[in-house]
Amino acid sequence: MTKLNSWGGHATLSIGHMAGMIDLAALPLWIGSLMKFYGLAAPQAGLTVTTFLAAVVVSSVIFAPMFTRLRHRSFAFFGYCVAGCAFQAASWLPVSPDSLVGLALLHAVAGLGVGAALSVTHGAMGRTANPHRLFGIANVAMGILAVIMFAALPGVIAAYGGQIIFRAFAITMAFGAVIALLFFPDVPPADAPVSGKRVAFVKKPLPKAAWLTIGAIGCIAFNQAMVFSFVERIGDTRNFGEGAVQNVLIVTGFVNLLPGILAALLQKKLAPVNVGIAGPILQAVFALSLTGAATYTFFAVPATLYVALVIFTHTFMFGLLSRVDETGRAVAATPAMMMTGSAAGPALGGIVVDTVGYPGLGWTVACFAVVAVTFMLMARRELLRQREQVAVAVA
Repeated sequence: MTKLNSWGGHATLSIGHMAGMIDLAALPLWIGSLMKFYGLAAPQAGLTVTTFLAAVVVSSVIFAPMFTRLRHRSFAFFGYCVAGCAFQAASWLPVSPDSLVGLALLHAVAGLGVGAALSVTHGAMGRTANPHRLFGIANVAMGILAVIMFAALPGVIAAYGGQIIFRAFAITMAFGAVIALLFFPDVPPADAPVSGKRVAFVKKPLPKAAWLTIGAIGCIAFNQAMVFSFVERIGDTRNFGEGAVQNVLIVTGFVNLLPGILAALLQKKLAPVNVGIAGPILQAVFALSLTGAATYTFFAVPATLYVALVIFTHTFMFGLLSRVDETGRAVAATPAMMMTGSAAGPALGGIVVDTVGYPGLGWTVACFAVVAVTFMLMARRELLRQREQVAVAVA
């Protein structure tokens, strides 16, 4: 059996994270394929991806609270298997608008599988000796996947059709399933200390600071999905050229290799709450720039940094959650908190684009950034209050 705090355990969890968080790596290609090849309108394409993300949320909401009682290896394996089969079935549907209902149903099935697998994967990460560092490393694996997809898939999709995107997803899920079956690590009971960490109390309710942090993560994920889903379409509409837009996506993949490493290196240098406040502010600035850009530079620079900013910010917030709640339940709900925002993002983004155009996306992001910052300021106040109570009790 693979040990939780071992190279093999960390590698397995990183691969599981990579497979399950495929939306962060592939959203522009996903939305772009549905619109360009399947002939779906922006709201329809956004709603199709939202169906997948919403199903991830439902699955994670059901299984994350049960994390301490689940058979983690089996859940990860079968979850990725279900997702892979659903995406493979989606690739067999006709490449036309008539496939909308079938695509939506298969996206929902895939989302249920991914939500189950990701919940146990992230919960296991939260029980490791250093969840912050591992989450940062796992995001490097996701960056590698993004590089491969952005470099290889556009040309293959252009040559063989939009169904190729679903076959690529199926292969990714199959890989995650095999690795989980062979190497998913054993997770100690929640009431057992791991590598010097103190015992976690399973029945203790989640603290208020955890819920506020979860709310902020949801806002950040919403903003990321809403804008990044349409990056490829924005570049095409602005007539920057198909090759130039593809270059942005390829560079984005390489840039996404860095934030996880930086977050791991800066773990002791930056306060997680401060990162959680600065992240949404920068996200709004980037969104306003790329959605309203009249020149290629103001589109390309924020587009290449957009996902990296989310990865960097979320790594610190993941580490914060793992300290606030050490049972693993809060971080096991990472798919729910991320995908709740991500699920609404493409659908609402499509409506905004259809109603007021792409610049409206930037202003919508700015509004939700204010909400995220408010949540983190409230979380900071709650954490300070808890420390003061502990100090009084000790005295």
